[in-house]
Amino acid sequence: MDPKTRHDLEKLFLEHIAQTSPFSSRFPVVRAEGCYFYDSNGKEYIDFIAGIAVTNAGHCHPRIVQAVEKQIRCYAHTMVYGEHIQAPQVELAARLVSVAPPGLNCVYFLTTGAEANDAAIKMAAKLTGRKTFCAFHGAYHGDTVGAASCFGHAGFRAPYDHILLDVRFLTYNSDCDFHLIDNDVAAVIVEPIQGEGGIIVPSGEFLTALRRRCDEVGSLLIFDEVQTAFGRIGEWFAAQKFGIVPDVITLAKALGAGYPLAALLGKREMLHQFAAVPPFSHITTFGGHPVSCAAGLAGLQVIEEEHLLSNSRIQGEYLKKQLERLKKSYRCIVDVRGLGLMIGVEMESDTCARRVVNSAREKGLILETTLLNEAVIRMSPPLIVTKELCDQALVIFEQALAESA
Repeated sequence: MDPKTRHDLEKLFLEHIAQTSPFSSRFPVVRAEGCYFYDSNGKEYIDFIAGIAVTNAGHCHPRIVQAVEKQIRCYAHTMVYGEHIQAPQVELAARLVSVAPPGLNCVYFLTTGAEANDAAIKMAAKLTGRKTFCAFHGAYHGDTVGAASCFGHAGFRAPYDHILLDVRFLTYNSDCDFHLIDNDVAAVIVEPIQGEGGIIVPSGEFLTALRRRCDEVGSLLIFDEVQTAFGRIGEWFAAQKFGIVPDVITLAKALGAGYPLAALLGKREMLHQFAAVPPFSHITTFGGHPVSCAAGLAGLQVIEEEHLLSNSRIQGEYLKKQLERLKKSYRCIVDVRGLGLMIGVEMESDTCARRVVNSAREKGLILETTLLNEAVIRMSPPLIVTKELCDQALVIFEQALAESA
């Protein structure tokens, strides 16, 4: 891409694309493959965020590209979800159920993680007849009205307080507020690992106690696994890592292997009552889009056949060990935490973290901070990442630390 074309494209980007960030990198990506991005000058960058835990099987994996091309030649859209038997939907649903926690035997496909969380909240209200919900400080579940109601940051909720649901906020990784989960609560929604809150890993005892409390008062337990599922922490689902069976799991991001796709995973009788009693009580036009489902199924096959669950654990442990080593040398690093390839590096300040992210990008490594704690730099590369590539990324990260600390 010549400089004039790049300049014109950036100008149009700023004029016509709604800007969501005050520090947009304006990164002109033209190609992505495996764990790499390439900009309009042909420069190579190591991708260490994977679209925020989306491209778990890497960019443009041949198996996924082939599945998408094959499906596009058959059909893209025929009728709203649930009306026609579409093989990609059926095959993906069956595969999801085969790797899901026991009893979660039905899938309702949607398009985005926020939509999935909204649907789970709506289902809980319908099934319980209750209208109050519980979520956690530091939580992020999306930006639609229902999901935003559960946004664990008052500043982000404030502009919309007058239209949000009745939500009680609890302390994450503590049972001190469990008395707020009472007979008025339809559901508790929780991230088994908080992502945008700063990659916060709870104790298994916390989640076990939360499951028990929900059972005591008849509230549904919703696991938001939009970021954690499909190998990100080394298991198909975080629910399996912690030994918990929630009433429903919400899914998106890596589910579509780079294509828009989300889902509710739960018991058939619950999902049937939600969506079909009365008929059409919850419908979606593009949920379970066949091209996205074809990509998603191929992505799950890649994760299994290339042993990416174990690779996530192995490379994640290696990365954390090396980052802990850097922590001893750089006092600007406050903490290193996470599971699998969902890792957070907490810096001494937001400003320091932003300097490191910007410096790393200039040197060819793509990183980003977490939304609700901008002092935390996330590292969530595609699950195909190798030790050699981790070492390359760590060299660049240390150079950025040295310059920015």
